[in-house]
Amino acid sequence: MVEIIGKKVGTTGFGLMGMTWRANPPPFEESFKAMKAALDGGSNFWNGGEFYGTPELNSLHLLRDYFTKYPEDADKVVLSIKGGAKPGQLEPDGSRENVHRSINECLRLLEGKKFLDIFECARVDPKVPIEDTISYIAEFVKAGKLGGISLSEVSAQTIRRAAKVHPIACVEVELSLYSTDILENGIAQACGELGIPIVAYSPLGRGFLTGQIRSFDDIPEGDFRRIQPRFQPDVFDENIKLADEVQKIAKKKGATLGQVALAWVRQHTGRNGLGLVIPIPGASTESRVQENVKEITLTEGEIAEIGEILKRIEIKGDRYPKAVMHHCNG
Repeated sequence: MVEIIGKKVGTTGFGLMGMTWRANPPPFEESFKAMKAALDGGSNFWNGGEFYGTPELNSLHLLRDYFTKYPEDADKVVLSIKGGAKPGQLEPDGSRENVHRSINECLRLLEGKKFLDIFECARVDPKVPIEDTISYIAEFVKAGKLGGISLSEVSAQTIRRAAKVHPIACVEVELSLYSTDILENGIAQACGELGIPIVAYSPLGRGFLTGQIRSFDDIPEGDFRRIQPRFQPDVFDENIKLADEVQKIAKKKGATLGQVALAWVRQHTGRNGLGLVIPIPGASTESRVQENVKEITLTEGEIAEIGEILKRIEIKGDRYPKAVMHHCNG
């Protein structure tokens, strides 16, 4: 176990996005099984979003119903929720009015079934100084309604500015074998210097590292990945080569591709000046959760071998379409 905002959490977290933000969300009862499996496996750092779905069905509704059914689990889970987007849009709005609206809506939907341990605004609103946005969230921390403040898709400069206003519980950014940007652009370094844990989202490369996506046609209709640059037919075959090479290491190790991918993210903890790095893989089935929480450890030789693979294989395409990349590393 490690700690975030002074609370003990497992070294692998749990992402809730796929349970409500998809064309055909699974029934809550099915999701509850996966959530129980995560908690039973030690993954008690849960990450959701106000906009992960619709105003009528998102992470908050799922969590409210889960903790209504399992009230004994509320104190076991450390919950982080993203919000702060304009209602009905995915545009960041860091104004006091919208930040307060978003937090109050999250609290309303939770109905007191679970304390909101951490809140973060999704991305950074370029029209509002980060210092101001953080101060608006901090009002709820001071009032005892929130446990802490996180940041999402931020630059190293933004992290340093925000940390001067209020302690930062963690920074949520993308990190996987397919997305190593934060290790090279100063973001991870800033977190390490300030002692801020990194919460690594999409640690399985949005499916590349699960073994389930082998071609563009494997991506379901309506799935966001169908418009993501790295999954396009003209680059897919090149990009899947990375997963194929890492799969060879997994096979020799007697582990799954996903387990090796998650171990690679976790092994950054305490290395090269970094603090805690915790991946938050998403999974909507009990079996997939059980695979993810079965942690393995990479040897120094395996870490070096993966490093050579990363040097050799260049990933084609951005993490998101241009319109979305505009709000990344803000």
